[in-house]
Amino acid sequence: MTGPATIGAAQAEADTRRWLERAVIGLNLCPFAKAVHVKGQIHYAVYEPAEEPDLMDTLLAQAKELVALDAAVRDTTLLIAPNALPDFLDFNDFTARAERRLARAGFDGVLQLASFHPRFQFAGTEAEDIGNATNRAPYPTLHLLREDSVSRAVEAFPEAEEIFERNIERLEALGAEGWARLDVGPGSAKP
Repeated sequence: MTGPATIGAAQAEADTRRWLERAVIGLNLCPFAKAVHVKGQIHYAVYEPAEEPDLMDTLLAQAKELVALDAAVRDTTLLIAPNALPDFLDFNDFTARAERRLARAGFDGVLQLASFHPRFQFAGTEAEDIGNATNRAPYPTLHLLREDSVSRAVEAFPEAEEIFERNIERLEALGAEGWARLDVGPGSAKP
């Protein structure tokens, strides 16, 4: 008996780029994403193993690489783990541990960590609530953002606090069928 097929780095990156272009940028879920995407300032890193033990070290290494480079070269990093942490609660626990490790490593006030997961679910919602799609990506993904870049983006966007509410409204208007038509799930892109 064999387990599930392993997702390779090329497929994981292609699917994540497709999700970013069609959902995040296409639906304007994050008004700050388009500029860094167009400028080629997003770094895609893929952690292929199914086991998580080295994922934390990989995240810390990616954080060090990010801050070592000028923001004009690399403004943000998406660390995609297509074969690890398939359970959302396990992923959520890992994300909390990762935030603490990043802070202990000296990245507090320098980097922020955002998280995306194919089964992302906000507290107090049902799994099928379309609003959860704001944080759903094809694979478990840890997003490292520079605090300075986030601050500049929020200052430039007059109603940044309203982004979440607008995203929920946009997704509710789109509905589950509309989200499915975006075709932004695993295996949707050609590597």
